[in-house]
Amino acid sequence: MRIAIASGKGGAGKTSVAASLGSVWAAGHIMADTDVEAPNLHLFLGPEIQTGTTIALPIPTQILDSCTSCGKCHDICRYGAIAKFGARLKIFPDMCHACGGCFAVCPEHALVQGERVIGELHEGALKNGTPWISGATRIGEVMTPPLLRALFRRLAAMEEQYAREKGTRPDVLVDAPPGVSCPAVTVGSHVDALLMVVDSSPFGLHDFQLAHEAFGKLGKPLACVLNRAGMPGNEQGDETVRSYCAEHNLPLLAELPFEREAARAYSSGLLLADLSDAWKNRFRNLAQALGQTFAHRTCGRPACAK
Repeated sequence: MRIAIASGKGGAGKTSVAASLGSVWAAGHIMADTDVEAPNLHLFLGPEIQTGTTIALPIPTQILDSCTSCGKCHDICRYGAIAKFGARLKIFPDMCHACGGCFAVCPEHALVQGERVIGELHEGALKNGTPWISGATRIGEVMTPPLLRALFRRLAAMEEQYAREKGTRPDVLVDAPPGVSCPAVTVGSHVDALLMVVDSSPFGLHDFQLAHEAFGKLGKPLACVLNRAGMPGNEQGDETVRSYCAEHNLPLLAELPFEREAARAYSSGLLLADLSDAWKNRFRNLAQALGQTFAHRTCGRPACAK
């Protein structure tokens, strides 16, 4: 079972929730950081990175002298990666989406295929042996989904290897990109279920509703956890989240309280689950609730907390 911990906006607390869930998850599992534009799950879990793999896209990099400037490559490109200035063609590699159309239509085979590095995948393990995978885009790179698809291909291989070695398939806890843009939806399409971390501030409520609308179209089971519940002066926001979840049949599996100690722990890279027995029990209960809510609708195997 793959569970993505997602949020409608940055700063809602999804990485904190993902990290602490991973620390109490009893079933065999893999941790995956797919927030490739700003990965930071490693700051909380401290994996030992063992391998790194560069991911690149096949793109046109050069126009040969055999080019007749017919413009067919320019006409088929919908991303502006090949521009035509009079009789001269110019390639803009950073705008290429690697669709391959230009190579297919060039009658003179005048385009040279090269590569554009879009990011890296990193693999390793936590101190307790839990497998780890994360991705990071090249600075300035805007093509995130191809890197994410490469990450999930590699994740599938890790799951198969785990199953061969352990005799059982692992769960996967996925720290998703924030918001509802292409990276978040790409991740949502590659998991079995999503846990949405909700920020009940006015901005958080608005973005939570957008996230529900976007992720709901994927046809995956959804559930919620309310973060920073009980913030002074925001009682109405908390109640709005509860009412919205009840109205839309969204399981509200936990409410994590607003506490100054939690903010201090986060700023120091510490796990919320390690703050106290009360915090650890909150995440144990959340892990059990996730298993009860999702397992029968996905892989059929409940996940429990240790």
